[in-house]
Amino acid sequence: MTTASLGAGGVQMLENQLTDEQVPTPTRRKVKRKTWQTLIWFIALTAITLIVLYPLVWLLFATFKPNSEFGQSIALLPNNPTLDNYIKVSEGIAGVPMWRFFLNSLIIAVGSVIGTVLSSALAAYAFARIQFKGLGILFAAMIGTLLLPFHVVIIPQYIIFNNLDMVDTFWPLLLPKFLATEAFFVFLLVQFMRQMPRDMDEAARIDGAGHVRIFWSIILPLIKPALITCSIFAFIWAWNDFLGPLLYLTSPENYPLPIALRLYNDQTSSSDYGATVTASFIALLPVLLFFLVFQRFLVDGVATQGLKG
Repeated sequence: MTTASLGAGGVQMLENQLTDEQVPTPTRRKVKRKTWQTLIWFIALTAITLIVLYPLVWLLFATFKPNSEFGQSIALLPNNPTLDNYIKVSEGIAGVPMWRFFLNSLIIAVGSVIGTVLSSALAAYAFARIQFKGLGILFAAMIGTLLLPFHVVIIPQYIIFNNLDMVDTFWPLLLPKFLATEAFFVFLLVQFMRQMPRDMDEAARIDGAGHVRIFWSIILPLIKPALITCSIFAFIWAWNDFLGPLLYLTSPENYPLPIALRLYNDQTSSSDYGATVTASFIALLPVLLFFLVFQRFLVDGVATQGLKG
């Protein structure tokens, strides 16, 4: 049968029939397949999120449990909710108010951030933008310190700070941060600076700028995402540090929060689980808020590592 014998109306009907039978069927199947895949991924990610967040949710509800329910009930919600744990924690322990522990942790964390960012940025600039003899050997030695366990240098460091009469002060915890001892942050900033074109340095030198001016006016503004990433990690690591304060701090009034939490279990023969859980949750809040506020900068800092200048 030819197109001429069908006529204009027959041709139109044939085209509509072919269009209805051939085109929509694969499209509907494809959309249906994508819908099921999206639904499966949504369910899987929701389940993973609930598993990850469950300890935090349990910790929150456990702050309202009396001591008698710990170890006896596995229920998420407390049977007899109480605010006694918060009242007990607010009163402090060992004659030291809770705000003092917070202040000590804040001093250590903020001081660590300042020292780590400044010293690591300066060291990274030297490795990334200045050519000198022994550059490769020194950089390899710095990277090698990442393989050196912290426990290896505990005794020598303690002897040094003890001879300097710095034990039971914040100096042993803060002074190394100002000496670029964190090789991880130096390496991160070095990799970030190496991606920047050296044409900017050469143009600045033509205008009479030295290393200090180049570092302060050109490099620092461009590595802001990396600096914020280092600040986030340095703050979280210093806030949660337990071993360092345990070694160098002996007076309760100098304890940060991680060491103060131990007092609720060591002061008597019985442990106060309610106060311990409540103090742990309160100590977690600043880190959680700090991360939520600066998480955008953290993502930007990690994402820009793959960009070339």
